[in-house]
Amino acid sequence: MKNNLKKIVTFILILESKLILWKYKPRIVAITGTVGKTSTKDAIYQSLSQFYFIRKSDKSYNSEIGLPLTILGVPNAWDHPIGWLKNLCYGLWLFIWPHTYPEWLVLEVGVGKPGDMARTALWLKTDVVVITAIGQLPVHIEFFNSREHLIKEKAGLIKTLKKDGVLILNADDDAVLDMKVNSKHTFFTYGFNSNADVVASSEQISYTDGKNGEIIKPDGIAFRVDVEGKSLPVQLDGVFGKNHIYSALASITFSFSQKLNLLTTVNALKKFDAPLGRMHLLSGINDTSILDDTYNSSPFATTSALKTLGILQHINRKIAVLGDMLELGKHTEEAHYALGILVKENNIDILCVVGPRAKFIKQGAIQAGMKEDNIFEFDTSREVGEFLKSFIIKGDCILIKGSQGMRMERTVEAILLDIKNKKNLLVRQDVEWVNKL
Repeated sequence: MKNNLKKIVTFILILESKLILWKYKPRIVAITGTVGKTSTKDAIYQSLSQFYFIRKSDKSYNSEIGLPLTILGVPNAWDHPIGWLKNLCYGLWLFIWPHTYPEWLVLEVGVGKPGDMARTALWLKTDVVVITAIGQLPVHIEFFNSREHLIKEKAGLIKTLKKDGVLILNADDDAVLDMKVNSKHTFFTYGFNSNADVVASSEQISYTDGKNGEIIKPDGIAFRVDVEGKSLPVQLDGVFGKNHIYSALASITFSFSQKLNLLTTVNALKKFDAPLGRMHLLSGINDTSILDDTYNSSPFATTSALKTLGILQHINRKIAVLGDMLELGKHTEEAHYALGILVKENNIDILCVVGPRAKFIKQGAIQAGMKEDNIFEFDTSREVGEFLKSFIIKGDCILIKGSQGMRMERTVEAILLDIKNKKNLLVRQDVEWVNKL
């Protein structure tokens, strides 16, 4: 009965969304990939909002029901029937009565199982499609026959493009770049690949100056972007990792494709407030630094996070706290084992593994030569949080990462300095999430 009601509500929400799009005719940019969707969505929103009245997907509203919620501009009512009734009534009122509606919609589009993208393509028509990255072992692959099957599903978003639509692709991901082959649309590329339309230099870490006896701490990343003969400096404060560089590149490429002012775009990115739980720099107890990457996890994203931790300087101890990566199916053991090898290769001092699958991370690290005395095992995110309270010392940098189901934000909470402000600093602080076991 509950599933039938959900199907009815979803059907009506999609119907109302189609009516709203027909009435107000906003332009739409849709973003997909297995890594970096939300950060890319937020980066494009940050720059595009300098030029137009726009709206973006809230949080990670990227599902069959999340897209209509964004189009209608209403919240997720969760398990509250009255809330859903209010949403449906608002959608009808929005269609009947004239409103000021956004000129652009920035939508994140995800897939959880085969056929999701095909259903979206039946009713959503877009002006720009951005494909971020797939990676060698994508998240959600457990529900697909193969990596190629998942790639084909993601590429299905291109079918939503209008005839004069624009396709924007990550040139550093071969699977993504190949998507241009069967498309007749105008396309633009971005990446570190020198053949891309928008090219980034290597990631540079910026640091505080450490005056008056203060500990020198990392405070962000800087890089240069070359596009059409111009070289532009870009600074992103409070975040780290190539994933954020790729998000900024996608935003700049979008502006380039739409002939928007690139200097305005770059300046807007300086104020970019990256999504929570995605390589955010937070202050920890005992004068430590936290790299909060707890939103989700995949082999591709975790590899990037470990490499970033590895290149940080002026650090006392580099500590990696890694929870299980979920939804990898038959690839689970090999993917976790490979991360253990990366931990050792990136000269990380301490490894904490959390969950039954993460034991393979430990095995990989030991096989690569890491001392077992420097590896600690835990069953839950709360347990490792309690351990870290008395373990971390001045100058340590702690990377914390794991799949959503591991709730690794609870580990960050345990060692967060500004605990009173946790609702604004950590992911999954809604009542519905906090009350989950």
